[in-house]
Amino acid sequence: MSNLSETPLSFNIVPEFPKDYIGKFYEFMYHYFLPQNPTRFTDISIGNFSISYSVVSDSGQKILRVQVSGDESINAVITPLIPDVSEKEVSEAKEDVDIAEDTFEDQVRKNSLFFAWREGESVVPEKVSAEQKPLQRLFLETQILLMLAFMAVGLVLWYFIGPLLPIVLLAIQFVFVLYSNKIVARTADWRITQKNPFIHILQYPMSLQDQGSAKLSKEDLVKLKQEIYKVTIAEKGELDSQSAQTVFSKYGIDCKKEDFMPRKVDVYELVKKVADKFGYKVPEIIISNTLAPNAAASGPSPSRGIVSITTGAFVQLNDEELESVLGHEFGHLKGRDPLCLYALSAVQYLFYYYVILGLVPADAYFLLPIYLFILLSITYFISKFFEARADIVSAKVIGQPKVLADSLEKIGFQRLLFEREPAGRVMDWLTWDPHPPIYFRIARLRNLGDPSKIKSPFLYSAKDVTKGFLESF
Repeated sequence: MSNLSETPLSFNIVPEFPKDYIGKFYEFMYHYFLPQNPTRFTDISIGNFSISYSVVSDSGQKILRVQVSGDESINAVITPLIPDVSEKEVSEAKEDVDIAEDTFEDQVRKNSLFFAWREGESVVPEKVSAEQKPLQRLFLETQILLMLAFMAVGLVLWYFIGPLLPIVLLAIQFVFVLYSNKIVARTADWRITQKNPFIHILQYPMSLQDQGSAKLSKEDLVKLKQEIYKVTIAEKGELDSQSAQTVFSKYGIDCKKEDFMPRKVDVYELVKKVADKFGYKVPEIIISNTLAPNAAASGPSPSRGIVSITTGAFVQLNDEELESVLGHEFGHLKGRDPLCLYALSAVQYLFYYYVILGLVPADAYFLLPIYLFILLSITYFISKFFEARADIVSAKVIGQPKVLADSLEKIGFQRLLFEREPAGRVMDWLTWDPHPPIYFRIARLRNLGDPSKIKSPFLYSAKDVTKGFLESF
């Protein structure tokens, strides 16, 4: 255990909200975030653009003093109060500040007007749900849901078609896997091309006064969005806050132009940069216009791949973070994960239909759901190897494991709070989720040494995932 008593940790956070909201951030920490956990935080005091507090250990001892301050950017200093404070305790204190800032940003986004445009395309209303479209959920990444769908169909049709059913279903599923990129492409709101590579984002955080004066229907929001597009992107090729403010005022929203957060993203160049590092051609790129941050990949091989990105990812992540996240998705393409999971499901199909069904007597068919539960639990656990490998592949090729960890923290900060409790960690390992728990992925990336020395990312990840699962109990 390292003695950190004389080595304060200092770090900066560049907030993703207007500068005049920074004072509200300290108020949020003082009134809401820190008081939610009085057994961990004590001696809380707030000043002019600053807040300080002590961190308490599980044994009730004050171990760290945290000072957070700044009126343009956020600076945090974590000072140990006792000898032999562990690096883990300091790391968790830093994570507290990051989660507080992420939580405040999330609140700002929830009270914001958010618009995204694609040049030359029709205006598409934004969605806020994290739910993907049904076809996307079936065909993106590991495609476990596709396997489950075919298994469910097989159980229903087994008694009608007979012994040839598994082979027929496997053949049909293989066709779906081969053309998954084409199927997913049909679910896109927009498609990115080299000739038209940009996505435009505009976010305006609304104050309580703004929310009280703005009573816009969904139809009014679409009209407002169309007008902003017409006077900015269509005429100038760029968003500008002055024109957006003028349009907002027509709809009764008296806003500050300095609070507008416009962004123009060259999506094609961003994906091409990652593809070049992998040595692949640029895959097909589609955009889903939803505020929930997400990216995913599909396709049987890198040459027939497709990458899906939500507009919310451009709001929540900067370009460097997006590169690392896309590196993870390219890791799925590099590993041909859909085909690997298809092979796994094929073995399970054949074993289930030609071995298990033949061994189980008719009066013990109640055991079949138990076997199926075990089978699917194993499948989801093995899929965690592939997700963990994609993290390592991104770290090796993009070379920014800590940036990928920061991205995961931004996207999964709510899960991190849940996983702070031991029971929450165990639960996240046992749920049917192809991804390992977020705390495990973040800590693994931040503690990663030289990723270039990892010869077999899959075996390395299988060992890490198994170890992490066992240590959660």
